[in-house]
Amino acid sequence: MNIESIERIKESALRKIDGAKTVEELDQIRVAYIGKKGEITLATRSISCLAPEERPNIGGLINKVKQEIESCLAKKVFSKEEEWFDETLPEIPVRLGKRHPITQIMRETVEIFSQMGFSIEEGPEIEEARYNFDLLNIPPFHPARDMHDTFYISDNLLLRTHTSPVQIRVMKKRKPPIRIIVPGRVYRRDADVSHSPMFHQVEGLLVDKGIRFSDLKGVLACFLHQMFGKGTPVRFRPSYFPFTEPSAEIDIGCILCQNKGCRVCKNTGWLEILGAGMVDPNVLTNVDIDAEGLTGFAFGLGIERIAMLRFGISDIRAFFTNDLRFLNQF
Repeated sequence: MNIESIERIKESALRKIDGAKTVEELDQIRVAYIGKKGEITLATRSISCLAPEERPNIGGLINKVKQEIESCLAKKVFSKEEEWFDETLPEIPVRLGKRHPITQIMRETVEIFSQMGFSIEEGPEIEEARYNFDLLNIPPFHPARDMHDTFYISDNLLLRTHTSPVQIRVMKKRKPPIRIIVPGRVYRRDADVSHSPMFHQVEGLLVDKGIRFSDLKGVLACFLHQMFGKGTPVRFRPSYFPFTEPSAEIDIGCILCQNKGCRVCKNTGWLEILGAGMVDPNVLTNVDIDAEGLTGFAFGLGIERIAMLRFGISDIRAFFTNDLRFLNQF
């Protein structure tokens, strides 16, 4: 194998490529010259038979010729496809994607609170136990910390069960006034038609001087009326959460039966929508905020829950099966 023979292979290949009339011919030429048993491939294998001082020059030339042949083949295939293009064929329809219903509700929720002056904060999904539980006034014996509710990675690390740890992180590094919402994914050991091991939450926090429960009611009523309509009935029921005191669960009038009572609302006319309350003074103290001079409220809502009510979906698992027949409805 020498330079002259390699040049002859190159000239022969380029001449045949130029004269090819079909894609099949081009493929035969490719196999004949750069296939497993092609002339360029055989020339490459013969380099080992050359003297050591000749190998670099011959090897470099073979690689260069191979690249030229591949480039010429690619250009010829492209030009052939253009020649054979039938402009009378009907166009291929372009199918536009749609935003997932969870994404739609998440964006709408964030937009509503942003218009009320809440800034957006995010934090890690793998969280320390002290941020997820301890600093939120959740004692070691609380059932929420049990293995059957929480995905533990180690004794101190876990998949966050709510986005409240981000509120703690913000309060530890920022002085009031604080007005934030925290959207994100959370994880709990639960799976049925109304629960998923992974779901989405938006939690809110406002800490400042003179914040009262009436402020909380006004903010949440405003949000719910924008999300479900101005005439939607809203009620607050006393409840208990370790990190708020007093606490409340908020219901809206059943949007399916218009408050009259049906199977979905268990004939009560009401649907639970979120939990909220005034930030417990212990939580403020844990993050070095003056619990005597400052007050605040916090709330948390599940995006899947709102989406199910807005779109009339009875099984939360439908959001995560990736069935296009379902998703295309939105």
